[in-house]
Amino acid sequence: MTNLFTTESKQIPITKKMVREAYRKVNSNKGSAGVDRESLEKFQENLLGNLYKIWNRMSSGSYFPQPVREVVIPKAGGYERKLGIPTISDRIAQEVVKTYLEPRVEAIFSKNSYGYRPNKGAHHALEQVRSNVRHYSWVVDMDIKAFFDEVNHELLLKAVDKHVSEKWVRMYIVRWLECPIQTSKGELIQKKGEGTPQGGVISPLLSNLFLHYVLDKWLEKEYPQISFVRYADDVIVHCHSESQSLEVLNAIKNRLGQCKLRLSEAKTKIVYCQDYRRPKIKGCPKKFDFLGYTFKPRPKASKTGRGMFLGFDCEISQKSQARIVQKWKDLKFHRQSDITIQDVAEKLRLQTIGILRYYGYFNVASLRKLFRYLQNRLAKWVRNKYKSMGRSYAKAHRWLAEIKISYPTLFYHWQFFKSM
Repeated sequence: MTNLFTTESKQIPITKKMVREAYRKVNSNKGSAGVDRESLEKFQENLLGNLYKIWNRMSSGSYFPQPVREVVIPKAGGYERKLGIPTISDRIAQEVVKTYLEPRVEAIFSKNSYGYRPNKGAHHALEQVRSNVRHYSWVVDMDIKAFFDEVNHELLLKAVDKHVSEKWVRMYIVRWLECPIQTSKGELIQKKGEGTPQGGVISPLLSNLFLHYVLDKWLEKEYPQISFVRYADDVIVHCHSESQSLEVLNAIKNRLGQCKLRLSEAKTKIVYCQDYRRPKIKGCPKKFDFLGYTFKPRPKASKTGRGMFLGFDCEISQKSQARIVQKWKDLKFHRQSDITIQDVAEKLRLQTIGILRYYGYFNVASLRKLFRYLQNRLAKWVRNKYKSMGRSYAKAHRWLAEIKISYPTLFYHWQFFKSM
């Protein structure tokens, strides 16, 4: 790498080290190929030459991104999410600018913003919501409609200009914003002054900067008496009363309209956080979803262990459970009688670890029903593999229980649930 990365004078202060570090981050995040169909493995076959090319072009101002590959992901309720996948080279280039710019804008971001930020994550956001619902009786559960598709370039660049004096940084951001989308049919869709691909490396940083001025800073100035939690474009606003919730919601609608954004009427609602301290109110929603969890009234054990009380807390949402169950079904391992139980455990291991670490973070016991379903599918596999079971689920479950005694860590979830 030393021969290719010799020091040369360039008009843009992008160093070889910046490109190398950006590559390491992109490589650690993995991801699929862009429009050129070049995978990370293929990129690495000529790693030195590819990194040199990125540095040479970026540092001279001659770098132009390729179109972004569109990937459509189906969602529950017939909705779709469109992701934009840049090429490996473009992801590295975006990472260079993101890493350069991030410390500067991080310094001004709100403490109530949690999405795609260093040392912050979904669990931090959820923990703050858990704390807020103890102090605020009402919630505005907001959904900004098609945010990544509709973010206005002119307004976004005004926010960028507040913090970026370097012309080369702005130049590359404009090129990425204006980069066309290539659909699965090969059609190129030109940008019309709005949208930043959900899937681009720099998109979350630009989105956070935009929403900092559109929402975070505005809410803190106009409504200092309330609290809110924002994770990217998912926003939960905490209020003291229903009337305050209605006032804040209407004000947010107007504010977003001024900034060329809109709320999804179908997904936005006002929720009453019912618990043992608060009177019952009929006719209003009493639960909301946030980051894969459902917040709702739930029976909880007192800290003294002397009884139960009605709290307002979170557990894995029904949508999340349904998505996980479908993934287990799609594996169809119960039909694979030619594989061993160790093979089945290996198929499930990484996914199971992820589920328990994310959704079991606050209360692993809330996942018992979900993993009972998985245990039933394991019993189905046992039944199909060993004809001596006589199609009996009871015998299959007893066989699994015996295996668990001898190999308690074979399946990751066995360590968390003594009995299924």
